[in-house]
Amino acid sequence: MAHAAGCGSCYVFDTYERTKVESNRDPDLSSHDNETPHLPPPSLWPIGFAVGIACVLTGIVVSTIVAVVGAVVTLVFGFLWIRDVTRPVRTPAAPVEPERREERAVIEAGDDEPAAYPRSAFLSGATLGLGAVIGGLITVPVLGFAVLPSFTNQEEQDVELGPIDEFPESEFVIATYLENPEIGEVSRRTMFIRNNGRTDDGVPSFTMLYSRCAHLGCPVQPNGLIDEEGAKTIGPQDTRLIPVLLTGFGCPCHGGQYDTEGNRTAGPPVRALDRAEFSIKNGNLVLGKFFSVAEVEGAGARARIYKYGRSVPGVHVDGPSSWLYPIEVPQ
Repeated sequence: MAHAAGCGSCYVFDTYERTKVESNRDPDLSSHDNETPHLPPPSLWPIGFAVGIACVLTGIVVSTIVAVVGAVVTLVFGFLWIRDVTRPVRTPAAPVEPERREERAVIEAGDDEPAAYPRSAFLSGATLGLGAVIGGLITVPVLGFAVLPSFTNQEEQDVELGPIDEFPESEFVIATYLENPEIGEVSRRTMFIRNNGRTDDGVPSFTMLYSRCAHLGCPVQPNGLIDEEGAKTIGPQDTRLIPVLLTGFGCPCHGGQYDTEGNRTAGPPVRALDRAEFSIKNGNLVLGKFFSVAEVEGAGARARIYKYGRSVPGVHVDGPSSWLYPIEVPQ
């Protein structure tokens, strides 16, 4: 009986000690499930980041505005994504109360000890960085081979039309020439050229109007009498000059009308006729690069030309309307 009582008292004492130890433990620690992985909370930031990247890549080909909007979306969502991923590092961990057992000493961390960097945050950052590098290695060459050839090797060569004495002053001529004589007639172009005489500074002035309508690119015809009998061929580019007495230009396709300076006067064209630069070399008239024109104020040598980079037909070159058009391949 004594032995049994003694064993019973041992059992009671052991149960009491276990209950005391369990009550001294931190309830948060005792209830924490170590088997549950620490996964990042669900987030929409990666989706927004991907949408921004897609807009940037699309905007490079379609429109500068789309590319800018995509860049802004990418930066905003990328910042929010990084902020979400690094939150465990930036947010100090909640202090954990040590066990209240007299036989254990409490060890407190010093202030000069470095903060711990979670392994999950490191792996997440490394994965993002590696994905960005792989995406760049794949995307940049593809874009380069697909897009850049359209924007390179597009320089126009100067064309020598002939002596300036062959262009009568204050009169228009229809000038057709071979842009590349080696190719032949398929490279023939047409310009409407007028010798404006000299400016107040004594510099020769020429009006060089391209014959393509600014609506859809149809060939523009001179409104006036054409002197076929007075035609002549000059210069190394097989330039044919046809005198014309004109009052303007008209497009036979959709009825676009222009005045003698190339300004639109009626019909669907959205701007004036394109023009070309010119230069005088060894007494010869040399045709240079083409450019687009919004409008022309004045006439002849005193004309004020609102000049822009060359654009395809049907595109506004000035004002808010010009912002709605995509990036164009050089002509």
